[in-house]
Amino acid sequence: MKRLLILLAIALSTTTGFAQKKKTPVKSTKTATTSSTAKVDNLTAEIKGNAFQLTIAEKGKAPDAITVKELVGDVKPSDIKLSSFTSSGTKLYLLQWTEKSNTKTDIKTEDITTIYSVIYEIPNKKQVFSNYQKTTNIVEKVFLDRNKTASETQEKVRREGFEFILNPDGSVAQKGKTQQNNWTYDVTKQEFVEMKKKK
Repeated sequence: MKRLLILLAIALSTTTGFAQKKKTPVKSTKTATTSSTAKVDNLTAEIKGNAFQLTIAEKGKAPDAITVKELVGDVKPSDIKLSSFTSSGTKLYLLQWTEKSNTKTDIKTEDITTIYSVIYEIPNKKQVFSNYQKTTNIVEKVFLDRNKTASETQEKVRREGFEFILNPDGSVAQKGKTQQNNWTYDVTKQEFVEMKKKK
């Protein structure tokens, strides 16, 4: 009986091993895409040299550009999104991107993710609204005594800025933990102005 069980166990492990050997690695069908550029209408958000810019292509004219920001160090925009919408009868463009960075010491690591949302009025090459939402994940070694003989690892999250919300009517909301700011586009001023709170 013992021999039968041993033989059965060997047969099962051999079959499993054979089945695993027969498997071929799964090829990824996901096509390689880049998140360092985005395009809508005649606008392209892209990195050129040390600048992150909106390139404007017009027929019969040399390409023009709006510098979104100068790039410093290794931090580069990723997950770039560009879209158009209408607010107060004016066509505007929303540019969104993410920047990630980290700082590390022997006792502390900070992973920082910042999401930017910027709105442009293209004919006048004007930025009419800007928002950022920053999340810092902190992992820190904290000593429990003066002699630093005992310690524990603590994790915490720090948030700054507001969540950006583009409403269907073209107005904008900035949502925080304890407050919300609402903005509407003023055509005369060519900028978003804060909506007065109803009493």
